[in-house]
Amino acid sequence: MPLTPAELAALIDHTLLRPDAVTADYQRLCAEARQFGFHSVCVPGSRVVQAAHWLEDSPVKVAAVVGFPHGVADSDAKRFETESVIDLGAQEIDVVLNVGRLKEGDDKYVLRELRDVVESADSVPVKVILECALLTEEEKRRACSLVVESGARFVKTSTGYSSGGATVEDVALLRSCVGPKFGVKASGGIRDRATALALIAAGATRLGTSSGPAIVRAEAVQTNGGY
Repeated sequence: MPLTPAELAALIDHTLLRPDAVTADYQRLCAEARQFGFHSVCVPGSRVVQAAHWLEDSPVKVAAVVGFPHGVADSDAKRFETESVIDLGAQEIDVVLNVGRLKEGDDKYVLRELRDVVESADSVPVKVILECALLTEEEKRRACSLVVESGARFVKTSTGYSSGGATVEDVALLRSCVGPKFGVKASGGIRDRATALALIAAGATRLGTSSGPAIVRAEAVQTNGGY
């Protein structure tokens, strides 16, 4: 059965992570999230307080990124950042996995770090960004296993700021790895409804995009990069 515009909107994390974004841009993001009924806005830590204020008395959640965009910060820094943004009002966490540690086979480090973030988040859902464009299939499978074991709630394809974004193939692979009930978030390069629906059909249960209004309206979007 096709998704209604409202059902599609409820799967979208309306995202603004451009380094040159200013207060007016974030205010517009939150107004659009209210208007369209998106699941959340996804913002950097320095904008969580503003987003929480503008979305007060709204069902739209505030998600914050941690270790963004490269995931190479020290584990203690990621844990502190998680605690900090939650104190500021974040209701979901999108943390970037340490790709280099994964690629060199240091699974103990990766798992310990993810468990630290999940523990710091307490009951707040954690989504783990794998940056699939940088990983082999074996590494994606191993990363999924570590994410599930860590207690996080979602695996996520991409930051939107690397060499590639979400693909149907990656989403299908992640879904096959984590099973039918675990969260899979597709992000990076999702700019039209056809792409969004294809990713959902492949197994995505959440979409991270800056093109939410156009996707719901089924409009084409041109962008210079990022989400």
